[in-house]
Amino acid sequence: QVQLVESGGGLVQPGGSLRLSCAASGFTFSTYAMSWYRQAPGKERELVAAITSTGRITNYADSAKGRFTISRDNAKNTVYLQMNNLKPEDTAVYYCKGSRGSGDYWGQGTQVTVSS
Repeated sequence: QVQLVESGGGLVQPGGSLRLSCAASGFTFSTYAMSWYRQAPGKERELVAAITSTGRITNYADSAKGRFTISRDNAKNTVYLQMNNLKPEDTAVYYCKGSRGSGDYWGQGTQVTVSS
């Protein structure tokens, strides 16, 4: 059974940091590109950051560049999103996604709220 389980969300003040984790099981994690998306209330889901299966190549949404870092540990079947200097506009549900030609897998999401 395929599972992607996000964790690490919560309430943080502006300027603070959070590290999201996404633990994968049920598929060959090391062969999948992984990404983080987010969806704020009333808005469409948007790509935040992505990383190739080997971890050699990453890319970021403009809103995330310089503040967020995506990484992965294929030995632990886990992808991470380090988020620094958080802003209220980063408030959203954050989802991880595994992608390969045969299809995508999504997690259930973790809430991130940035507020004073």
